[in-house]
Amino acid sequence: MYFMKHQNKKNLINAGSVGFLSFLSLSIYAQKDSRPNIIVVLVDDMGYSDLGCYGGEVQTPNIDELASGGLRFSRFYNAGRSCPTRASLLTGVYQHQAGIGRMTFDQRLPGYKGTLGNDVVTIAEVLDYAGYNTGMVGKWHVAETPLRKDQREWLAHQVNYPEFADKRNYPVNRGFKDFYGIIYGVADYFDPFSLVNGDQPVESVPENYYITRAFTDSAVSYVTRYSEEKKPFFLYLSYTAPHWPLHALPEDIAKYKDTFTKGWDAIREDRYARIKKLGVFGESDGFLSPAARDRDWVNNPAKDWDAMAMAIHAAMIDRVDQGIGELIAALKKTGQYENTLILFLSDNGASNERCENYSPGDNDRPDMTRDGRAIIYPKNKEATPGPETTFASIGSDWANVANTPFRFWKARMYEGGICTPMIAHWPKGIKKNTSGVTAEMGHVMDIMATCVDLADTKYPRHYAGKEIIPLEGKSLVPVFKTGKRQGHQYLGFEHFGERAYHGNDGWKIVKANGKNAQWELYNLNADRTELHDLASQYPEKLKKMIGLYDEWAKRCLVEPAPK
Repeated sequence: MYFMKHQNKKNLINAGSVGFLSFLSLSIYAQKDSRPNIIVVLVDDMGYSDLGCYGGEVQTPNIDELASGGLRFSRFYNAGRSCPTRASLLTGVYQHQAGIGRMTFDQRLPGYKGTLGNDVVTIAEVLDYAGYNTGMVGKWHVAETPLRKDQREWLAHQVNYPEFADKRNYPVNRGFKDFYGIIYGVADYFDPFSLVNGDQPVESVPENYYITRAFTDSAVSYVTRYSEEKKPFFLYLSYTAPHWPLHALPEDIAKYKDTFTKGWDAIREDRYARIKKLGVFGESDGFLSPAARDRDWVNNPAKDWDAMAMAIHAAMIDRVDQGIGELIAALKKTGQYENTLILFLSDNGASNERCENYSPGDNDRPDMTRDGRAIIYPKNKEATPGPETTFASIGSDWANVANTPFRFWKARMYEGGICTPMIAHWPKGIKKNTSGVTAEMGHVMDIMATCVDLADTKYPRHYAGKEIIPLEGKSLVPVFKTGKRQGHQYLGFEHFGERAYHGNDGWKIVKANGKNAQWELYNLNADRTELHDLASQYPEKLKKMIGLYDEWAKRCLVEPAPK
């Protein structure tokens, strides 16, 4: 019955591609389905060590609980920025293969179409067909987003349009049964643009609305409803926090008003000490990267503003943690906690951007509220961030702290941009190194393979009449069960001309985007924070890895990159 039902559903996946027997077995699953629920929680622009369980100051007891009962990864990788990471995570292939090598604008090249292609499938599409309930809450950001002549008025809810992107590329048309969230990449946390329920715009929000709280409420509602059914569920909870603008609730900000007054370097040293104590990198020591600053804290005339900016960043993460506590409570109340895999990670490193310098009213950056109040972009730090009438970010100095111990930040292919904190928690399934840290190398595209593995299904060769790009990711389940796996031989990276190639032997090459930039070579086994460029010392190794990068780039639609 199930198979016949889905044969009529858009002519989805042909039986030979997905494994006919696995779908016949769904009648057995319907009686007693022991497959785990899967929840992927993705936060936005959170630093590598912001969480308490990775050394940070933020009070994250609920996320720390997941870490203490689960597994933390120290070498898990993303694609460097929001939309490419989401594209790779959702599809199990590199972001260029999925069509989003850069942003959500069409640059007329296969790897840079700005939207998910029809030659890839999402986790939801595969798991829906395998008999899972599928729901998404939060930020989508993998559909081409149009810019209109009246963009300024549209952003401020002064005019309305029925679509924020082509609805064929909305979550509910890419496998998700339910969706509540935003289509664009940036949100006013108190009155978000591009908010959608299903495929319909949410025209207004209630007083005292705050997006992180609303996303948590929806996620808890989905879990509660799905738990009443016999089949397992997949939930993708994609918070916007702590991505700029710095918007937080006053009661959350109050917790951190004095936390960061010691300044960048003192906080960073304290973090590094906790990282060592927690054993995030095993027994390694002496690898805190130097801070690149053009000013020191003592002589910083804007100390109060800067300390408050980081306090708000922390408050935004704190509110996410409160939401995770509510989600855990819902899972326990419904009896789903023990057999639910929860993956918690960030989409990239903390952002160095000074969004105060952006142009108000452009793209996804409003210049006024719904009721016409001007939004201040405090280029000179003349307005304290936090409320809806401000649009600010933490900047490079605090991003460097948030990404301790690494160099650089979001959009760079150094570890500070692409290495993400990742926690796996599954009481029934994680049997090795519980509460510990694994150095097994992983990538966001491995999440698709993990879901396929746990759902006891097959990744399709064809879907909706289209040939599908083969799966690049590799399942993490062996790591959960045995502590080891046969992982990737290499990982490739490219974003806005920033490039990297990381071998499973620990060697990595990086090339910054610049006219005179040269390839750099690092041995991450001995130099985890990329302090010692060995390119001149090992020229043959460098040459070989550049050749391997070029082969990867050609295969994965990276070249030619748009100008």
